[in-house]
Amino acid sequence: MTTIIKYGKSVKKPMRHMYIFLMVTALTLITTCCKAQLNPYQSIYYQNRYLNNPSVAGLNKGLNINLGYMQQWSSFPGAPKSQSLTADYQATEKVGLGLNISDNQSGIFRQTRIMASYAYHLPLGDQNQKLNFGLSLGLNDPRLNYDAINGDLTDIKIQQYNQQSLYADGDLGLSYTSNHLFIESVLPNLNTNVFNHGGQRPDIDKTVFFTAASYKFNLNGEEGAFSLEPLVAFREIKGFTDIFDAGLNFKMNNYHVDLQAIYHSNDNLGFGVAFDQHNYALNFSYNVYSGQITNYTNGAFEVGIRLKLFNK
Repeated sequence: MTTIIKYGKSVKKPMRHMYIFLMVTALTLITTCCKAQLNPYQSIYYQNRYLNNPSVAGLNKGLNINLGYMQQWSSFPGAPKSQSLTADYQATEKVGLGLNISDNQSGIFRQTRIMASYAYHLPLGDQNQKLNFGLSLGLNDPRLNYDAINGDLTDIKIQQYNQQSLYADGDLGLSYTSNHLFIESVLPNLNTNVFNHGGQRPDIDKTVFFTAASYKFNLNGEEGAFSLEPLVAFREIKGFTDIFDAGLNFKMNNYHVDLQAIYHSNDNLGFGVAFDQHNYALNFSYNVYSGQITNYTNGAFEVGIRLKLFNK
């Protein structure tokens, strides 16, 4: 009997070895493109911080709905891609609510995550200073993607893998915000990272801890036509070297345009542009890789759109 993976070559194996073959193939792919997988949405640094941190839910007035898509521009099928939908709402001046849905695919692996968020915003003084606490709780469903397998889908090992039940998960976030300063820390994937639950599935390439800080400088007075916001961030990744990020966002307020660049210490650089209007916003970014990874991918692109409702 023959087992075929769409992005690999035909391999003749007895079906009792199919599970081992799938795992080896997937881990080989992960090793090849791990640097590309380790890049989050660039929008988490400036445009959509709630995507990464539940404490930011409802920080801005009204209902904010964000759609995001990220795809590695690769020469082989099965390359990583992600889709996201977030919605956060300022219920009161101190309470924010949110919904965060993501779907991530890499080779034969797929993970869908649905989280509901509650945030509390504690005012501290002038300059719009707040201390923000946020908690997301929901369900996580990692599984093998049947669409990426061309073979006997009734094989017992494939079924056993996908029959593992989805599990409860959550994120914990904290942030300090003002008109100029933004500081945040996040403990994501609480069930697997803190409580070591999540079934007998591969558990690598996950962020264990994230923290970032940025400061916005108005270049022409307090309400200047231009502003500059440098940022530094740190990510602890399970199974990989820690990653440092450094970014810069240049905002042209009169034209509602943002230009940004973000460097990641895992050898890649992201460039982006955002158009921020009163009722909607658009953002585009592209990551350029260096080193051996360039033999397998031409980089990754991201697009996003935000609708801003009831924000008057």
